[in-house]
Amino acid sequence: MQHLALIEKTQSLIAAGDIVGAEHALVALADAQGDGALMEVLAQLPPKDVLAVIREYDNSKSSIINLMLTPEQFARAVVIEKQYRDLTRSHLRGMMNSVIFRDGADPLEFLTAIGDLEGGSEALADYFEEKWSRVEAFARSGTFETAEDDGEMISEDDLRANAWARPKVEQDDVADQDWMQLAWLLRYELPDLFIEMLVVLRAKARAFELGLDAEDLEEDDGKVETRDTDLGKATPAAPESDEESAI
Repeated sequence: MQHLALIEKTQSLIAAGDIVGAEHALVALADAQGDGALMEVLAQLPPKDVLAVIREYDNSKSSIINLMLTPEQFARAVVIEKQYRDLTRSHLRGMMNSVIFRDGADPLEFLTAIGDLEGGSEALADYFEEKWSRVEAFARSGTFETAEDDGEMISEDDLRANAWARPKVEQDDVADQDWMQLAWLLRYELPDLFIEMLVVLRAKARAFELGLDAEDLEEDDGKVETRDTDLGKATPAAPESDEESAI
């Protein structure tokens, strides 16, 4: 297998917790043999190892690794990020923003690839977790303002009926390469995925209100009201076994 030695070295560094060293090894390959060689190695690394590197993204510098990831490779990494039990979701948001909104990329290709995988809508719900009330307001009214919002959630049927409504806010007005722009793209370009994500997000919010895990509410048809403040620290899913995770 081509580049086998480098792949083994990278995986050993990641297993030892030397993420910086692993990233440097990959960057050195690109410098010496070109971007094509790096893409070949990334394609052969398990998603958990790709994730271990890209979730440590430093927005103060550019990353050749983030620039080379395909939508499919990135999606496979994103759906297992919950294994890290990051209550703040800061790593998830940072790496998603840096890759999805990278120069020359089509954000819709990345969002579609995430949505096509099992766990994709859950990963997107995790991304928006701390902005729950404002995403609900956006789904209901087409704006992100909650000050005059009555907190009543509209039904899934109504969400689908309004899926192709004309935007009240133009994308240029929320082009922050962050959660607002991502929410706008989902609602107006990928409405089915937006609704799937919102259903999961509502379950997480209901679980937070009741002090339960989201899975415990699958048979519960109760309601939870949105609030003027964002959701915050919901309990994440339990991690996978050591064999399945680089954590």
